[in-house]
Amino acid sequence: MAGICLLAVGNVRPSHAGEPTTTPGEYAVLRSFPPGRLAELSRWDKPNADGLSGNNAINGKWLEAGGQRGSCRGVAAAIIADDLAAADDAWRGIDTAFAHQRPDGGFLAEIRPNGASARPYGAAVETAYFFLQEVGRTILIIRESPHEAHFHARIAALEPKIRQACEFISGGYDTIITRSTHAVNRIIIAAKAFGDCGRVLHDEKLVATSRKLITHALTRRDAAGVFIENDGRDSSYNVVSILYGQELALQVPLPEFEAALPAAVAWELTRIRPTGEVDVTGNTRTGVGREKSYTGQPKNVNYNEVVLALTYYGTVHHDAAALAAADRVFAYTHQPPAVK
Repeated sequence: MAGICLLAVGNVRPSHAGEPTTTPGEYAVLRSFPPGRLAELSRWDKPNADGLSGNNAINGKWLEAGGQRGSCRGVAAAIIADDLAAADDAWRGIDTAFAHQRPDGGFLAEIRPNGASARPYGAAVETAYFFLQEVGRTILIIRESPHEAHFHARIAALEPKIRQACEFISGGYDTIITRSTHAVNRIIIAAKAFGDCGRVLHDEKLVATSRKLITHALTRRDAAGVFIENDGRDSSYNVVSILYGQELALQVPLPEFEAALPAAVAWELTRIRPTGEVDVTGNTRTGVGREKSYTGQPKNVNYNEVVLALTYYGTVHHDAAALAAADRVFAYTHQPPAVK
């Protein structure tokens, strides 16, 4: 396990409404990742010449807001690397997304290659919170970093737009519950949007909504503590719940969620083969041809999210088994090209 520096509890981070600040902030956690890991996992997050990222870039034109979350990850990775030029470049993707914001706070949407769209209200709420959860996270990482002054004016200009977008998704709270309870990772992603943006805006009502969603998400586990997806277990989406919940917990104290993580992680570790491949046997959503992506292709395991989830958890909780598994998965998916 090369290069990992486990964090000691007690690192300083900004306080929130008198809550304890002994947990390391996300900036500190990411800085302690193995050298080069975050940069490699974020290498495809840079927006293209038109400011598009994710599925929007793959499609070659704007589809919806959710795809722009990759640009936010690109900014965060550049901040961790102290590369302000790269951070400025990735920020273009955030500006592009908000250039597509509607007067009601939602975002314009087109038809996806698979024929679906984020135009209907519930889907519009969903794509908005998928984007907002990374916007909020990125701003909080910037504020914890030495580079806040570089982005201060941009963030201040963005805050009214973020607030408007949060009002839009707040109005769709009931649709989040009805549309996403079968796929609990989305409930947690929505919670992260409310929680992180609530911290950005110093809005405790948004943070309270975040906690309410997490409370609901915790009811969507099986008897062994694994997060349920389509009434069963999925070795890709279980780590999505672990990853985004862990990120949120670095900003919003969530002791009940933190207490639930060891069981979900323990099952996930049983799905990591010695080679680093993720076992998909019995999955309810990914790797077995049961669902299709935005592009119409079968959904597969998101290996980057597996690596990130296990690295975050292992770093924050001093879990050597999780860190070793993250190393195996990373090596499996990022093998150097064979020498000819």
